[in-house]
Amino acid sequence: MENTLLENIKKMPKIELHMHLDGSIPIPYVMKKYNLKKEYVQKYMIADDKCKNLNDYLEKFDYPISIMQTKEQLQEITIALLEELKRQNVVYAEIRFAPQFHVSGALSQEDVVKTVIEAKEKVNIKSNFILCIMRGKDNMQENYKTVELAKKYLGKGVCAVDLAGAEAIFKTKDYKDIFEYVKKLNIPFTIHAGEADGIESIKSAIEFGTKRIGHGVRAVESDEIMKCIKDNCITLEVCPTSNIQTCICNSYSSHPIEKLYNYGILTTINTDNMTVSNTTLENEYINILKNTKLKYQDLVNMNKNSVKAAFLSNEEKIELLKKYWEE
Repeated sequence: MENTLLENIKKMPKIELHMHLDGSIPIPYVMKKYNLKKEYVQKYMIADDKCKNLNDYLEKFDYPISIMQTKEQLQEITIALLEELKRQNVVYAEIRFAPQFHVSGALSQEDVVKTVIEAKEKVNIKSNFILCIMRGKDNMQENYKTVELAKKYLGKGVCAVDLAGAEAIFKTKDYKDIFEYVKKLNIPFTIHAGEADGIESIKSAIEFGTKRIGHGVRAVESDEIMKCIKDNCITLEVCPTSNIQTCICNSYSSHPIEKLYNYGILTTINTDNMTVSNTTLENEYINILKNTKLKYQDLVNMNKNSVKAAFLSNEEKIELLKKYWEE
């Protein structure tokens, strides 16, 4: 790939809509802070190029979550990630996490949310948090607490709610009631769907009224679903490397992003988990350009899609779009 194109990718103002805090702890930070060797980080924080399935991939979150149980830990990790994103010329990031995963010590969910919001104010990069409710058994009470916190801190560092977790085991359709509550409170939301589970998961997310879907790449299994996504102007938060690791597709060249984009679906490129997937937005862009027919301008267009789909005011979106007027 020519040097000029690589330099342009480095300089491009980048938007990250789908990134998990616990899956994106910068490796240099964690190695220095906890005196870890590369072998340990590789084993416990970075997923294999090909996992058995999504659940195998999710095991790499166990160690990161274990070191995110105090205010100091949460604040330092949030600052380290935001500083890393700034170095990569990310100009806006929506970072998601589940507050209920960080309360095994003395913190409450609200303590967790307040801590990361305070941390983000210490780094000069535009960012917001998406609070994840989690698929699983016997955690619905905690999920409702998360939704109520999202409402309390909406516009104060929190911008939306998400549904995450083991999609194939805990079906999207079973979360209808909580999303009715989310809508009642007028909280924006996105939903992980069409990743480990297929068309029915995407159908449920659309029926709930989502305007964004995390992954959603299995939409290519149904012309009807693809048309529905396009007609309803639903944005897909696509994470190519992560999809390959979790065996949704075999390679970058066979990844459905090109088909989805060319169909006219509002497509965006994201990292999902910088550390677990051992990637950056720059790497995602390069791999897409090397292995598909998509061009540099398509990457610019997808960043514009990200701005338009961001959980921001129209005024904020206009300011971000100005960064692409010369692209």
